[in-house]
Amino acid sequence: MINGLHAVIFSEDAERARDFLRDTLGFDSVDAGGGWLIFGPWPSELAVHPSEQGGGHGLYLMCDDLEATAAELRAKGAELGEVSDERWGRLTSIKLPGGGELGLYEPRHPSPIS
Repeated sequence: MINGLHAVIFSEDAERARDFLRDTLGFDSVDAGGGWLIFGPWPSELAVHPSEQGGGHGLYLMCDDLEATAAELRAKGAELGEVSDERWGRLTSIKLPGGGELGLYEPRHPSPIS
């Protein structure tokens, strides 16, 4: 089932935000490639993505096997979106009652989670 959390912070100055998380807050990280740091302050991940639209956030649940997790969630009545195959992982969404969605993905990138 779901085994972790990957949160994203959008920033107009992603490099400074990453530096702050690493240097000021002392979060452990791995380089997922090209300087894209993935942080692991607790049993979760926190990444900073650039944005030209101000700050924001996204919430993604993580799993080891997207197909098995999606099947388990559907068996419990959850409605999931289409699966997309991205360079960084396989992604779908979980529709929330009352509106909104949570991302659900099986990552392919390095992770600071043991």
